[in-house]
Amino acid sequence: MNRFHVHLNVADLPASVRFYSRLFATEPAVLKTDYAKWMLEDPRVNFAISTAGRGPGIDHLGIQAESAAELAVLGSRLVLAEGTITHEPGAVCCYAKSDKTWMEDPQGTRWEIFHTLGEATTYYASMSDCGSVETACGATSSAAGTAGTQSCCGPTRSSCC
Repeated sequence: MNRFHVHLNVADLPASVRFYSRLFATEPAVLKTDYAKWMLEDPRVNFAISTAGRGPGIDHLGIQAESAAELAVLGSRLVLAEGTITHEPGAVCCYAKSDKTWMEDPQGTRWEIFHTLGEATTYYASMSDCGSVETACGATSSAAGTAGTQSCCGPTRSSCC
């Protein structure tokens, strides 16, 4: 079963952690100095907040697949949506290593589909950790066969790599 994903950028992480912990009646599953994530079962959602992005507000929406096979099915749906697709196999972002695919909807809202492979010790992979953009963030491509915009955590994110 897939899990809905919401990532918000926040101005004050401690205040936001207090607010969302009370709202969800549980503490975050992951808590760092710049990031927090709740893996909720009711509703089934991966809800994350961070101070590492743009201004406060919705950073992106997504769907977390529980397997590589489910990720492939979701990827085929993005192809049908006929937009530019950016692939990030083995991406390190948000304290996790994941295979990711990104697309923007017609309004410009970023959508991420991903399958988490394991934990990471950093928010992003750094160039010194990886040696190159390609190994830090994965190769890119699009539905049209042209190169997508390269960056970690989505097609328009520039604070990594």
